[in-house]
Amino acid sequence: MERRTKVLLGIAAGVVVVGAAGVIGGPVVYAGLVNGAADAAPSLAPTGGATLSAAEADGTWTSTRTSFAGYRVHEVLRGQDVTVTGRTEDVDARATVAGGSLTAATVTVRVASISTPEAARDEYFRGTALQTDRFPTATFRVTEPVDVRAALAGTDRDVALHGDLTLHGVTRTVTAKAQLGVDRDGDVQAAGSVPITFSDYGVRAPDLGFVTVDGHGAVEFSLELAR
Repeated sequence: MERRTKVLLGIAAGVVVVGAAGVIGGPVVYAGLVNGAADAAPSLAPTGGATLSAAEADGTWTSTRTSFAGYRVHEVLRGQDVTVTGRTEDVDARATVAGGSLTAATVTVRVASISTPEAARDEYFRGTALQTDRFPTATFRVTEPVDVRAALAGTDRDVALHGDLTLHGVTRTVTAKAQLGVDRDGDVQAAGSVPITFSDYGVRAPDLGFVTVDGHGAVEFSLELAR
């Protein structure tokens, strides 16, 4: 109950701060502030026309410090639509390319380090929703080879990554829609998302009375992979 109270107070803080705007105006202003703080969906950085041939791409690639992952969810605060994004750079990814195909890839995210601008929301996310003390990581593992020749050549960057997502101790088969590219330094970029339904992973979407979270959202990622 104490944690729930903290979350209620924390999420309500923005409404209280802008209370001078009135009972109706407060949530509207707060929603605008939160939406303005939401991160854009992950995308590829400008490539400068860089490409890799199938032979050049062969090998094992690992994530760099510029990689990140997180989530995107939709909230309703007293009738106002709010988009919330959480991010962490605590990501470990490894991929293997052979003969122009992505033959194996694993991405591990330390979910306890995912944060938003609101500490109370993060406390609920870690302690109540995902129980990160018991399930500290989320993992996506590609289970089917993917032809990446066109993507690395810059002719068709869209790829579908079929694999297993393990979240909150539950593993489900999913498909990540992603784009692949090559940056100016010759590193490989991967950016995309995986749609999720919280109940599929034994996670209960928060419903705190005046603010509710949709039962579905997305896991997002932006990876920079180097050899």
